[in-house]
Amino acid sequence: MTILKTLTLGAVALGMAVTANVASAFEPEKPIDFVIMAGKGGGADKMARLMQSIVEKEGLASKPLVPTNKSGGSGAEALQYMKGVSDPDHTIMVTLNSFYTTPLRQPGLKVDNMAFAPIARMAEDTFVLWVHKDEGISDFDGFLKAVKDRGNKWVMGGTGKNSEDNIITDHLNEAYGLDIKYIPYKGGGAVAKDLAGKQIQSSVNNPSEALGFYESGDVVPIVAFTNERLPMFPDTPTLNEVSDKDDFAYFMQRSVVGAPGMSAEAAAYYTQLFRSVYKSDDWQEYKSKKSLMGEFMSQLDLADYWSTQIENHKTILKASGAIK
Repeated sequence: MTILKTLTLGAVALGMAVTANVASAFEPEKPIDFVIMAGKGGGADKMARLMQSIVEKEGLASKPLVPTNKSGGSGAEALQYMKGVSDPDHTIMVTLNSFYTTPLRQPGLKVDNMAFAPIARMAEDTFVLWVHKDEGISDFDGFLKAVKDRGNKWVMGGTGKNSEDNIITDHLNEAYGLDIKYIPYKGGGAVAKDLAGKQIQSSVNNPSEALGFYESGDVVPIVAFTNERLPMFPDTPTLNEVSDKDDFAYFMQRSVVGAPGMSAEAAAYYTQLFRSVYKSDDWQEYKSKKSLMGEFMSQLDLADYWSTQIENHKTILKASGAIK
């Protein structure tokens, strides 16, 4: 696949202005609106609230971060809100891959991803296929047999329509001739809860979302959608290991972005703030325990990463028929 890396002039100008050597003259004058592009209890929500606590614990900011969940429309609510804020210098957002997929699926939103300020990529999250222990499934072949036996009565729960979880479900359906029914939720926490309660038959939750129910023995990991086995689940194979024909792997960005129109000085301030959060012992411990991958990324590197991911997701969504 040829990957395009075309950056908008706005992102280039912002990245050139915001360099690692710039001493920011900006200081927040009021509490910082910390938008979460997903519902409560999911990976993005947990990450945002941990970062808020680290900022407070370490005294990293002169004003508090105030988390607000805006999960409607697979992140469309959050994107529209960010696009229209009156004070971009005091508005930041935690993003996931719906940062790419929702504007592609809903062009009427008129959201330009590259108009956002590239503050910090804190990690890339991973995906695991989960089933309830009572299904009696212990491996991928058993999963395929059970799903084929039940047809469209097998339900996969996931966060949002045509989102990351939906993309993985579409791949499983297309690659293995399945007819899994996908039901969108507002957040990964609700998905994990319903799987543990046997309201749905499977999920592809991030490790952080399913961990509590895994530790209690309610849910079982079947495969990881990664290139290598996750240290947290050393006995769980990757999809590539269990299927010679399938090298599919998929990751979710865990990034912080600034509202369109944010000043270069404010962007530099927030980049330094989240660089400090990233270096903290609490964040590194969380990153390790939750099987988060990837190094810190900001400014032009992050804008370039977005550009690549947008093109990747155009290809993925076109292949699934979600967009033309």
